[in-house]
Amino acid sequence: MATARMMSAASNTSASCLPHKRPFFSLSQKVPNFNSLCFNNTTRRVSKRLFSCNSIYNPDVRIKEEGHPETLDYRVYFLDSSGKKVSPWHGIPLHLGDGAFNYVVEIPKESSAKMEVATDEQFTPIKQDTKKGKLRYYPYNINWNYGLLPQTWEDPSLANAEVEGAFGDNDPVDVVEIGERRGKIGEILKIKPLAALAMIDEGELDWKIVAISLDDPRASLVNDIDDVEKHFPGTLTAIRDWFRDYKIPDGKPANKFGLGNKAANKDYALKVIMETNESWAKLVKRSVPAGELSLA
Repeated sequence: MATARMMSAASNTSASCLPHKRPFFSLSQKVPNFNSLCFNNTTRRVSKRLFSCNSIYNPDVRIKEEGHPETLDYRVYFLDSSGKKVSPWHGIPLHLGDGAFNYVVEIPKESSAKMEVATDEQFTPIKQDTKKGKLRYYPYNINWNYGLLPQTWEDPSLANAEVEGAFGDNDPVDVVEIGERRGKIGEILKIKPLAALAMIDEGELDWKIVAISLDDPRASLVNDIDDVEKHFPGTLTAIRDWFRDYKIPDGKPANKFGLGNKAANKDYALKVIMETNESWAKLVKRSVPAGELSLA
């Protein structure tokens, strides 16, 4: 029998937390499910063992695990304050103001199970990716927390003239979070973007936003790409090389990168976030075909 476990998606909330702010785009009342979500800003007492509220922004969401980890039926669902399922892709706000964004952890650092939001399942839970009916793993651990920016979408019908005309990969934008703490699957962190890498995976554009949790001890030291090189020397190259090479052990060619094979700066990363948020807004308003994507 499948088991179910409940836990907080953002395990700390305090009086110093920022209030909920609108994403770049407000959704009209005609869009199902999203405006009915309740994001409660009430201050709560928490245990001293929990994480600092600097980085963890809790829009009153818990996670519910169904099934056992590393099995085909394992799912991590997100629940609002009333216990209703919400989508971590569509139902968590993106933009928090002051250059901060919400970020959902899919793959904790130093792990290899290839976890991802199931974009074609109702409420888009996190699951382990599969290929030919088998669970997928990276050939070695990923060295950073990895996840997605909610309310973003890389439109597969749009060709990016700045990145070899590559079309979007039909997924939310990926985030590589370089902070020192190991995240947890389904955790919602507040981050600031620092750089962007334009990965081209089998001809599709798959952006990697390099960011840091605002709770990291060195977060105040890094505000743009040059700061990353200064305080995290070699990290941008290591991230690029990791994503370039991880398919090679399986006999596949290396991934490519646009923009001169280099990371772009923070302003460019913000541009990517803005454009993919615009694409997502069109998607959920059904201005563009959704195909098999779940909008619930």
